[in-house]
Order: sequence, then structure tokens, then C-alpha cells
Amino acid sequence: FEVVGVDIDERRCEAINNGENPIPEESGLDELVARHGGKELVATPDFEDARGCEVFVVIVPLFTDEDKNPEFSALESAFRKVGGVLKKGDLVVLETTVPPGTTEGVARGWLEEESGLRLEQEQGQEQGLEQGQEQGQEQGLEQEQERGFYLAHSPERIMTGYSISRLREFPKVVGGANRESGVRAFEVYKNFVPNLHLVSSARVAEFIKIAEGCYRDVNVGLANELFRIAEELGVDFYEAREFANHEYCHLLLPSTGVGGHCIPVYPWFLIRAAERAEQRGKFGSARLLRAARGGNDEMVEYWAERIILGCLRVNKPLSEVKICVKGITFREGVKELYHSRNLALARSLSEKGLNVFVYDELFSRAEVEEGLGLRFLELEEVGEADLVFDCFGLKIESREKEKNGESGHGRK
Repeated sequence: FEVVGVDIDERRCEAINNGENPIPEESGLDELVARHGGKELVATPDFEDARGCEVFVVIVPLFTDEDKNPEFSALESAFRKVGGVLKKGDLVVLETTVPPGTTEGVARGWLEEESGLRLEQEQGQEQGLEQGQEQGQEQGLEQEQERGFYLAHSPERIMTGYSISRLREFPKVVGGANRESGVRAFEVYKNFVPNLHLVSSARVAEFIKIAEGCYRDVNVGLANELFRIAEELGVDFYEAREFANHEYCHLLLPSTGVGGHCIPVYPWFLIRAAERAEQRGKFGSARLLRAARGGNDEMVEYWAERIILGCLRVNKPLSEVKICVKGITFREGVKELYHSRNLALARSLSEKGLNVFVYDELFSRAEVEEGLGLRFLELEEVGEADLVFDCFGLKIESREKEKNGESGHGRK
């Protein structure tokens, strides 16, 4: 395939065209960009450069606003720009994870408004109904000349740092706004996705991805709740988990909560849908999903309280205890802070007036202090802290305790 990549970041486009990988943490991407950048893959900030394309894949962020409703501005902008260069017979595939009904609803509407075209199969169906069978045959030639566009959804199922391997190995689904759109998208994707599955509709494909995120959120919430209960009962959660897990049970590890672009966001798509159904007298408003979301978000304050209790055992005034929060990204080894509960923990402690510093091997002092407004410790300075909390290992270590041959940690 000859590929045109459109991105608003001009420096990123320039790097790709020079064969330089702008996302170095993605394993295997260096070689691909070096081989194809500026050749079979051309990056540009101008949608006009994509006018000659026949397949458009849209994947831009979809966040939620303060009220946890989806904020569609970036997605709408991208679709309207695609609509501006869309031609008869072109295929558009949405990969962004979206609320069920988005592809066949607002996404389709944006394309139709900007392009002046209509979804291909619908055009033929309407003509057949309105003109009758005889006139429908006569209209067949006109329909062929007035073809519309095709539209499908194939939610991305990648993980930052492992995108290429996930694309090759992980099951991927595709569903169309109508059957022909789904089939056409499947025919394109099967060229580079080995484990591909065609589902009955775009709405089903949308639901599949969101269901995965909800499953993960609920199970993380269960692990966090069991961890807290075990602590109150004097039970070592990690020992219990080791022997509880078997073929039919897989308890996840506890955490500071759930971060990133995906899992904290997706449940709200279904929670809001359930609320609308409740207003129509259908069923309750997704109580389990709400409980999991609330429980996972509470883990920041839970660990803040644990850290403060640890500080009170240090022989210093609370405000003078030097705290190091170690690891501020939402996932270990990935330089990404969106909805990071570890970063939220550091900020919560700082807002409480505590003497907080952070360390993360992925960030420089300038990035933390100037970009995030937090104080930074170099690796060799971490040992100077009175208390260190490892956000990924959930360990609380105190220099004062160690002098007495003791060590406090999250597994105690």
C-alpha cells in the first residue's frame, strides 16, 4: 500500500518523512519508519494531500468532559476534513473507541454533510423503495454513476509500546455501518491483520471494545477492594491471591487506580447509555460499572492515607518528612500521564501541604518541575527521602524503620 499519514504535528510529519521514528518507545517501529518514511509512507499536516486516497482510517483521541460525557470535537474535526476530500466509492474506517451508535450516527452525518455523498447501500435501498422494481432497474445505471461512500468501525486493540506486535497477534474485529461496508473494510484489513473477524455491524464492534475496558475496570476494582479488606482482616493478599488463582479464577494485582486513555474512560460510555435507558424505564443505571469506577478512583486517597500514616512514624514534624513518589506514569515503562493515578497521588499529597518529591526514570527534572509543577529527585537522591512510595510495587519504605531493621510496604 501507498500510505498518506495526516497529523496536525508538523514536526512529527517531518521526522517520519526523514525516516525518523517520532515514537521511540514503540518496539519495532524504528525499522519500519526508516524503511518506508518519505517513500511508501508520506506524512503531512494537510488533508488535501490525502485527496487521492481510497481508504481513510480515522484514529484521533476521544476524551470525556468534566461531566463524563464524550467530547467529540477532535473526532468531528477529523471526520469533517475527511468528508471534504471524500469521493464516490471511498471507504472510511473509524478506529477510535466510541460509544455504540457513533459510527452509523454522528460520524456518518459529518461525512454526508461535508462530502455531499451518502452511505452507499442506503442510496440503493431508498431508490428501490421509491421508484418500484421497474424504475429501480432503470435507476441501476444511475446508481452506479452516483455511488456513495462506505463506512465501518474497527476499534484499535493495541497497547502503548507493543502496538505492532498487538496488531499482528491480537484478535481484531471490523463491522460496517451496513454489510457491504463491513465486507469492504474486512477485505482491506485482512492484508495486514492476520487475526481478523467480521462482525455483524459497526455497533457490535463498538460494543466489543467498550465491554473489554469495562471488564478490566471491574476486575481491577475487585482486586483493589479485596486488597483493602484483606488488610483489615490481617490477611496477606498476595499469598491469598497466589493460591486463589487457577484455571477458573484470575485475580488481578491491586494498584493506585486505573489510568490511561482507555479504561477510565470507556465505562462512562455505557454508564451514560444506561442512564438514558433508565429514563425510558428500561433498567438501572449500570450500578456495577459505577461502583468499579468509584472504587478505583478512591485508591489515590487510600494510598495517600497510608503514606501519611507512614510519615507519622518518622521522627520529624509531618510537614518536614521528605516523601518521594516513585513512578508517575499511568503504566510502568510508558511515558504517558493521561489520567495517571500515580501523578494524581503525588499532587494530592502536595496539596495536603506535605514535602513531596517525585522520581521517574522516564522524565527529566525540567519536564517534572517546569511541565508538571512538582519537585524532582534524581535517582541518586531518592535515598535521601525519609519515605519512598513505589507506585508500581505498592511498597512504602522508610529510612527511619530501616535503621531499626524494619521495613513497611504495601504487602504487609
